[in-house]
Amino acid sequence: MNLTNNNTYAAVQPTAKTLKEDESLLKADFEHATGAKRSKKLPKEEIRMQLETFKLQAGIDSFVEIENTFAEMFPMWAGRVLITAENEKWALTAAKTATGFGTSIIMSPAEAGIEATLPTDQTPDRRNGIIIQIYHRNRLDLKSQMILRIGQCVMTCPTTAAFDALPEAKRRLKVGRSLRYFGDGFQKRDTLYERRVWRIPVMEGEFIVEDRFGAVSAIGGGNFLIMAENQKAGVQAAEEAVNAINQLRERVILPFPGGVCRSGSKAGSLKYKLKASTFHQFCPKLKKLVPDSRVPENVNSVYEIVIDGLNLDSIKQAMTTGIKAAVKVPGVLRISAGNYGGKLGPYRVDLKEALTPQPTT
Repeated sequence: MNLTNNNTYAAVQPTAKTLKEDESLLKADFEHATGAKRSKKLPKEEIRMQLETFKLQAGIDSFVEIENTFAEMFPMWAGRVLITAENEKWALTAAKTATGFGTSIIMSPAEAGIEATLPTDQTPDRRNGIIIQIYHRNRLDLKSQMILRIGQCVMTCPTTAAFDALPEAKRRLKVGRSLRYFGDGFQKRDTLYERRVWRIPVMEGEFIVEDRFGAVSAIGGGNFLIMAENQKAGVQAAEEAVNAINQLRERVILPFPGGVCRSGSKAGSLKYKLKASTFHQFCPKLKKLVPDSRVPENVNSVYEIVIDGLNLDSIKQAMTTGIKAAVKVPGVLRISAGNYGGKLGPYRVDLKEALTPQPTT
């Protein structure tokens, strides 16, 4: 996939100097990519549509109900880092450490996850490689998180190096240039593998880090909900969905533990002053206690798959693939998605559209 064709960030645009300007640029990127304005509230008839369902074939003679609803998403900034090491063990160790505490921007300092592994013939230094993605709502905090995570989790890990994995991005963050100070004046600027890097002396030898890393406008919050008759079926379906999405090699990440979230949240709270609280409408234990429960009588466990991606098409493809894998597991009864009536963000993926075969041309 050639990301330079993605209108979300391919155009050269001015650099923001304040957080307010940064948020305005994200909004402008969305309007440029879609030709649409962000709506504050969806029509009532569109919200009522969520109660309708359609059938998706799960097996030869089996079908699963799909709610005719949509996943609502929001704009974010993303960085993409290629970590290389002498073997896959250390590359994976650095990647897992660097993406820790990166589930939801609601309470985590960033959203982060592993995108893919790369063979040695696809990395600059011809060593084992793993690509990670890091997300934040603004570029200033994204830069800070990239510096911290690469500096504390990659530079400290044996045999690793860190390279920019968004060379086509117009906006650049001085990540390696900031990390160079760890060299205490002994660091050296160099050109390796046709990239501008810093060689920072460390006890093992030296740490190679690229001077600047790309930052692009991206999308957070893609999701779907797996509603199962019991926990065992729900967990198995969630695992199958994660495995299928990971095999796609789309530029997406699943930021929650193992790619699965068991405690989905809604924006705000009914009782407390919180940014988010339990998604009570999808809690099976509350289905007889709250009037607006969305949990069918025979559903006793719900899991959420959350997807962040560099563009909407990649997220849509990941959702489609994950849902089709999940419904094949016996005990999965219904699929839904989380949305907040247009209050959370401007992007959406309709489940019916995502799961309806498109005519070939």
